[in-house]
Amino acid sequence: MKSKVLVLGSNFAGLTAARFIREEAKDAVNITVIDRKNYLNFIPNIPIEVFSNRNPANTMEFEFQHFLKSDGTEFILGNVEKIDVDNKKVFYTPNEREGADQEEISYDYLVIALGNKLAFDKIEGFADFGHTFSDTVYGNEVRRYLHEEYKGGPIAIGSDRFHQGQSPKLPKLPQAIAACEGPPVEVAFSMADWLEKNNKGDAKKITLFTPGDVIAEDAGKKILDQLLPMVSGMGYGYKTNTQGIKRLYKEGIEFLDGSSLEAEMKIIFPDWEPHDFLKGLPISDDQGFIITDFYMQNPDYPEVFACGDAAAVTVPKLGSTGHSEAVIVAKMIAKAVRDDYDKEIEPLHPQVLCFGDMGSNKGFYMHTDEWWGGDMSILKMGYTPYLLKIGFKTAYEMFGGRVPGWGMPAAEFIGDHGFV
Repeated sequence: MKSKVLVLGSNFAGLTAARFIREEAKDAVNITVIDRKNYLNFIPNIPIEVFSNRNPANTMEFEFQHFLKSDGTEFILGNVEKIDVDNKKVFYTPNEREGADQEEISYDYLVIALGNKLAFDKIEGFADFGHTFSDTVYGNEVRRYLHEEYKGGPIAIGSDRFHQGQSPKLPKLPQAIAACEGPPVEVAFSMADWLEKNNKGDAKKITLFTPGDVIAEDAGKKILDQLLPMVSGMGYGYKTNTQGIKRLYKEGIEFLDGSSLEAEMKIIFPDWEPHDFLKGLPISDDQGFIITDFYMQNPDYPEVFACGDAAAVTVPKLGSTGHSEAVIVAKMIAKAVRDDYDKEIEPLHPQVLCFGDMGSNKGFYMHTDEWWGGDMSILKMGYTPYLLKIGFKTAYEMFGGRVPGWGMPAAEFIGDHGFV
């Protein structure tokens, strides 16, 4: 009898996991994917569309169902409501039409790739005075404001305080004060480029802020020793140790440390919270992120895996990390269901692998594991990182989330060694 694999979530990590599980496990499994929507938001590239005055909903929403169907994978459009790990059941409500009753589905192997909630609702004044790039709706709000309403005032870009989960069952992890600060740095570069192109000013109008001692702490000291003097030399403002955001108001931001910052535009990257139904489970840490080892497997419920932002070991919350975790999950399940599976499975190697846009078809590339105690630390800027960023989106869509095995290593090699 075939094993039943249930994948919860179908954004970056979930779709990648589902497609690689089929590739690795072959016909030894039946796979079902549940997600509340039947398209994927390609969030990392939304700012590129916004600054170019293009509607990101036209280019950053990727329909994936036909790829799952080609694999023989079932897709259910529904909201996950509850997970019962002791009885190996998931409860969900179909959302194709309103009024559906709650359903249940059983599994032999469960992959939790549900991402997280973005806690904008915990920031007083965000709805009235905040902006962000977290989806196409918010992206379009920024686009319209910049191109129709922006008065040329100061711009603040930064993160709220992240609450990282804790558990004695987790591998030893560094503690992050912000969920991921590559995006604020990326948006700051792109915003300065937009200001100059539109004769609205330059980097001097922008202040980067962080709840921690230093922005993008996960980049490691070697990269920050290069990056921060460059940011300062370009004229950016820089504010640290805010402790988090207290409130937004029309003229600026008030922080939990008691300080404030004047800003016409407040571009916010919020706290990242687990979904409520994940909190308090025997597989979750004290915040609700899913506990796994570096093979992405829960120590107490070995049939449960997690990848992407829902996994507690995903710190910072990076798309490249979620991709690597999804491939590990696929191999682990294949090993469990196939007697003939003999591929070597390497555990997750925590690192930052990031391609960021800087405007004018240029970008930056970070590749480092220094924050986790390693000695790799690479920062480069030029046209190549931008091309790699665009190229990954193209490849992801072309292959439906199943980027060939050589894809990421090739991107790393080009990023590490070849630059224009």
